[in-house]
Amino acid sequence: MTDLAGRAAKIELLLLDVDGVLTDGSIVYTDEGAELKRFHVRDGSGLKLWHGLGKRSAIVSGRRSKAVERRAAELGVAPVLQGRDDKLSALDAVLAATGLRADQVCAIGDDLPDVPVALRGGVTVAVADACPELRAAAHYVTAVPGGGAVRDLIEWLLKLRGEWDRVVAELKK
Repeated sequence: MTDLAGRAAKIELLLLDVDGVLTDGSIVYTDEGAELKRFHVRDGSGLKLWHGLGKRSAIVSGRRSKAVERRAAELGVAPVLQGRDDKLSALDAVLAATGLRADQVCAIGDDLPDVPVALRGGVTVAVADACPELRAAAHYVTAVPGGGAVRDLIEWLLKLRGEWDRVVAELKK
């Protein structure tokens, strides 16, 4: 087993950034001041597959948005920590809330605030259009940018763990 496959085998939780990961990074405001976010449906289906395997996910975002709360609730993502500029302390809070260790976490991000978490977690993933510093620290760079990248991560991780074919076969039953 390669070192990366060994790391992947330990992963129990996906730590997700929002803007630039679960979305394409755009922030859209209506004239009335409401913020709109556009989530990719395949990220949701990937997270449902992941959760169906008994695994967990959490969100850590530097910004706050009711749309994030709603999407997380729809998908069963918890805990959700928003308004957290210090993502390393947010990781510590997620670990405390879940009882997991840092090496059981796969973090996906897109920008500089995600780098400290990348250096501490078990497996680090950068979206295709992430900043160079995060891509350099990543074990994997997704084939697609944010807004679809979480599904890519889940497929890659399950293939690395040797679980993808079984998961797909179960869906065909």
